[in-house]
Amino acid sequence: MEKAKKKMSEEAAFARLSQLCAQSEHCVSDMRRKMDAWELPDGAEERIISRLLAEKFIDEARYARAYVADKFRDNKWGKQRIVRGLRLKGISQEVAERAAAGIDGEASENTLEQLLRNKLKTVKGKSDYEVFMKLLRFSVGRGFSPDEAHRSLTKILKNPPEDIDFLN
Repeated sequence: MEKAKKKMSEEAAFARLSQLCAQSEHCVSDMRRKMDAWELPDGAEERIISRLLAEKFIDEARYARAYVADKFRDNKWGKQRIVRGLRLKGISQEVAERAAAGIDGEASENTLEQLLRNKLKTVKGKSDYEVFMKLLRFSVGRGFSPDEAHRSLTKILKNPPEDIDFLN
């Protein structure tokens, strides 16, 4: 069952969206998704977006920096997953990578090591190799590179399997 669209004037839509943007960071795709629920006059959506951009209510680079900080701090995501999330929001690859470059390498390594230490408590496997691979897949799924994951796993595991040399 499709929700009925609310009829809204262009000025009312701009006022509502500018208020929303003043409260927290949003990107263009967020604003378009909001406007899809409203019945706006023809061409109003583009005019509203242009005005929000011109008046700096929306700034894709600022949004990307906030997104990176939130996802890294709160969700413990790695750079690759964060960039992928930004791309899904319609942020350009260049802006997404520039924002993700702001993540401190040491902080990323510490976060990954803590995630792996916690996960290690719950992972079961028939061999060290199986546990290692499960943890590696977990790390990559969180958005960390295989290199980062391998380094962190080698650091926290006392006897990492020696037959894993796919990175060399």
